[in-house]
Amino acid sequence: MPKAKIQDLRSSLLPAAGLLLAVAGLADTASAQISLTSAVDLALSNSPRIKIAQSDVARAKASLEEVKDAYIPSVSGASSGAGYSSGFPLGTPTVFSVSAQSLVFSYSQKDYIRSADQGLSASSFALKEVREQVAEDTAVTYLTLTRDQQQRAALAQETEYAAHLEAIAKDRLDSGQDSAMEYTRARRTGVQLRLQSLQLDDAIAADADHLSRLIGVPVSGLLADPASIPRLPFESGPGGQPPAALTSTDVASLPDSAGVAASFATARARREQAFGDARYVLRPQISFGAQYSRVSLYNNAYVVYYPSVGRPGLSENAYGFALNITIPVLDAAHKAHARISQADAVHAEQQAILDRDTYREGRMKLQRSMAELSAHAELAALDRDLAQQQLDVLLTQLQAAPAGSTPPLTPKDEQNARILERQRYIEMLEAQFQLRQNEIHLLKQTGGLEDWLTSGTRSTSLSTTP
Repeated sequence: MPKAKIQDLRSSLLPAAGLLLAVAGLADTASAQISLTSAVDLALSNSPRIKIAQSDVARAKASLEEVKDAYIPSVSGASSGAGYSSGFPLGTPTVFSVSAQSLVFSYSQKDYIRSADQGLSASSFALKEVREQVAEDTAVTYLTLTRDQQQRAALAQETEYAAHLEAIAKDRLDSGQDSAMEYTRARRTGVQLRLQSLQLDDAIAADADHLSRLIGVPVSGLLADPASIPRLPFESGPGGQPPAALTSTDVASLPDSAGVAASFATARARREQAFGDARYVLRPQISFGAQYSRVSLYNNAYVVYYPSVGRPGLSENAYGFALNITIPVLDAAHKAHARISQADAVHAEQQAILDRDTYREGRMKLQRSMAELSAHAELAALDRDLAQQQLDVLLTQLQAAPAGSTPPLTPKDEQNARILERQRYIEMLEAQFQLRQNEIHLLKQTGGLEDWLTSGTRSTSLSTTP
C-alpha cells in the first residue's frame, strides 16, 4: 500500500484500536469480527517486518548523506583555560582553536555516492516487497480462516445428519432390518466427522492466532467476515474462467517484482563500490584544511623562548589554510580490498539474475496452474450441485408413494444423501480456496494485489458476536 494511504488511515484506526482492546477484555464471552481490508491495514501499520525495512531505508538515506557530506567542511573547536607553565613550552599555549576539513576532489567519491544512491533504491524496493508480502500473508490467512469457518459450519450440519443416521441404523439393527455391519459403518462415519471437527477447531484457532499476530493486536477468537472479501478477477471471467491476463505465459512483458528490482539495485551498488575502490591507487585526492588559534601569553615562558611573539605589531592570532594533494602510490591492502569489492559485485549481479529467473519461473507456474485450478473448482461446484439435486430427488421420492417394484426409500437414504451433499460442499470450499490462494499469489506477482484489496469497502471497525 502507498505510504500516503496508510497515513490517511491512522486517524481512523485509533477508535478501532480502542475497540480492539475492549474486545480483548471480552475474549471469554465474545469473538471479534474483522474485515479483510481492516486486517490488512492493521498488519501494514504494526508489522515488525515493515518497521525493520523502514529502518533499513532510513539507514540507506543516512549513508547517502554521509558520502555526500564529505564535500562539506567539518568544523571542530577546542579550548583550554589559561594556566601556569615554566620552562620550554610543551606546546602552543592557545586559549581556543577552530579547524575545518573537507574533501575537494576524489576519483572514487562519485562512485561511492552512486553506490549509496543505489543502496537507497534497493532498500526502497525491499520495503515495497515486504509490504506486499505482509499484505499477501494477511489476505491468504484471512481467506484460510474464512474457509475453515465455512467448512466448520457445514461439518456441524454433517455431524448432525450422521447422528441421525446412527440412530436410524441402531433402530433398524434392533428391529432386524439391518446388519451389525451397517450400524458399525454409521458409527464410524460419526466418529470420523467428530475427528474432522476437532481438526478444524485446531486449524481455526491457529489461523485466528496467526491473524492476530499479523495485525499486531492480541485478540483471541478472531472471526472473518466473508462479505468483506472483494470479488477476485477469476470470479468475473466468462464461465468461471480466469481472465487471460492472469493466464498469459508472456513473462517477458510483465514487470518483475520489487524484490527482483531490489536485487538488481543492490548489484549496481556493489558495482559502483567496486569502481570506486579500483580507482583509488595512483589517482590524486584533494582535500581542504583550515585552522585558527588564539595564542595565550599569560603566565608562561612562551615569549622568553620565542621573543618575536611579544614584539609590537605582531598578533597573537594564528591562522592558516591549505589544499592537500595526496597521490596513493603503493597500497597493497587497498588493492586487496578492491578485489574483494569486485568479487562482491559479481556475486550480487549473479544473485540478482538468479532471483529474477526464480521469480519468473514461479510466476509462470502460477499462471499455468490457474486454468487447471479453475476447472477443478468448477468441477467441485458441479459435484456439489449434483449432490444437491440428488438430495432433492430423494426427498421428493420419500414424500411420494412407492410405485411398482421399486425398492422404497428409507430415512437412512435421506441422511446418507444429506451427508454426501455436505461433503461435496466442503470439497467445493476447498477447491475454491486453492484457486483463490493461487490467484492472490499471482496478483501479488503481477502487481494487482493492492488494487484488489482496495476494491472492497474499507472499514476499520470491529463487531462482537456472542
